[in-house]
Amino acid sequence: MEPILVIMAAGMGSRFGGLKQMTPVDQTGQVILDYSVYDAVRAGFQKVICVIKKEIEADFRAQVGDRMASRCDLHYAFQALDDLPEGYTVPSTRQKPWGTAHAVWAARQEIDGPFAVINADDFYGRGAFTALYDFLSQPGDEHTHGLVAYRLKNTLTENGTVARGICTADEQGQLLTVTELTAIRGPASSPAYTDDGGETWTALDPEAPVSLNTWAFRESFLNAIGAHLTEFLEKDMPANPEKAEFFLPGVVNARLAAGTDQVRILPTDEVWHGVTYRADLPALQAALREMQERGIYPKQLWQ
Repeated sequence: MEPILVIMAAGMGSRFGGLKQMTPVDQTGQVILDYSVYDAVRAGFQKVICVIKKEIEADFRAQVGDRMASRCDLHYAFQALDDLPEGYTVPSTRQKPWGTAHAVWAARQEIDGPFAVINADDFYGRGAFTALYDFLSQPGDEHTHGLVAYRLKNTLTENGTVARGICTADEQGQLLTVTELTAIRGPASSPAYTDDGGETWTALDPEAPVSLNTWAFRESFLNAIGAHLTEFLEKDMPANPEKAEFFLPGVVNARLAAGTDQVRILPTDEVWHGVTYRADLPALQAALREMQERGIYPKQLWQ
């Protein structure tokens, strides 16, 4: 089966201040997602699934989807609060989406082969998509997955803190754990994190491998997500019904701890660019102009 690309685009971007998935990042009005799909198609992906909220479908198609649909087999899946296993209901006060693992689960009817997963609002670089496609294109055990891991120093912003999954691996390059740290600051040469609102900071290795939700999963992982979603709804959600989230790294960690799955780290030297904050936009725009001047991208991606 040909690898599929799943793009998680249902988040609202609260720190950015709007639907950053639809914010133009270059002089022709293209968005980060245009660059990701362009790179994915160049790497070999043909089928692309965008996971969005139903209420933004018309705007998403008009501003992003329609121009990409001519170059790939584009599908849509919709992440909804009430899309839960039979017998479970949404808490009356819940408004927040269920998280990244639920976003992938929302695309289960469209996924019919090995699949990569990315965020819609991160610029990953062409090398990341090549690594994902090459890994998924090779025959492999149904319980052996992949993760494109960036160097922490290549994933930071000058405009605030970021959330990153800090990875540990064994000597063979197999992932051991992913620990989500939600407040990491630069500079790149000496990053640090806080878990007490900034009262204390703990140094991190700038070379540490980190997850930016660039996963390569075999199709069997959908069953793992479904099983752990039920566990999440029974054990984790009741303690925090308004804000508890079901994250991909949590499912991965559980499978690694149980010994049922393995994840191979696929290292990359690509530099992340993103718009975690609106103040990140000028730097991203400058980086894209420079890459256009070097011939890495044409000014009009879809001509």
